[in-house]
Amino acid sequence: MSAPAQTAMVSPATTTAGKRLLVVDDHPVFRHGICQFLGQFSDVSVCGEASNAQSALAAMRLHQPEVALLDVSMPGTNGIELIKHMLAEQPSLIILMISMHDESLYALRALRAGAKGYVMKQQAMENILEALRKVIGGGIYVSPLFTEKLIFKTIQGSEGDLGSPVDKLSDRELEVLQLFGRDKTTREIADALHLSVKTVETHRMHIKEKLGFKDADELMRFAIEWVAVSQD
Repeated sequence: MSAPAQTAMVSPATTTAGKRLLVVDDHPVFRHGICQFLGQFSDVSVCGEASNAQSALAAMRLHQPEVALLDVSMPGTNGIELIKHMLAEQPSLIILMISMHDESLYALRALRAGAKGYVMKQQAMENILEALRKVIGGGIYVSPLFTEKLIFKTIQGSEGDLGSPVDKLSDRELEVLQLFGRDKTTREIADALHLSVKTVETHRMHIKEKLGFKDADELMRFAIEWVAVSQD
């Protein structure tokens, strides 16, 4: 049963110095807590609140926020899909995701969808202001731990581009990468794709060169992380 539509709620801004912020979260206690906390600072000015995707879109159209703080898990349309809907209407909107889920599960999906950062709720009060300042300044925010993951480093690339690094691979190379990511051996991949072991090794060498890895171990780590975050 879908959640009933709710009217977008407006929080009177106490200052016009900061960026207009829309807060979207289906837990009212957490949502109000975040709004009160951020109200202490001049970086942002809360212009509206919403509890689901429908009311978030209505609030965005009404208040034209410059920044949106979105929860990943909400009734009906989830936060990842909401990112796409919001950016389709307002491409310049800066979106920061917040979630109870570990970032290894959703951060990469959120960034691919167009978000500029991801904060876990357990660390929200510690990191939310830093995260907002980072994304408002044009940066990407994830936790220091996640930035050390090979998958993030490779996706981000040398120019900060969050496009897919595997776009440069051929279809066959992508197949080989996915099988390595599922912990298949070279012989198992050769058998599965009806190729020789030497051909699979050649594909592995090309993948390593195209993605800029220094050795086969680094490639294998990336392949495993890539498959893990690409699975629905």
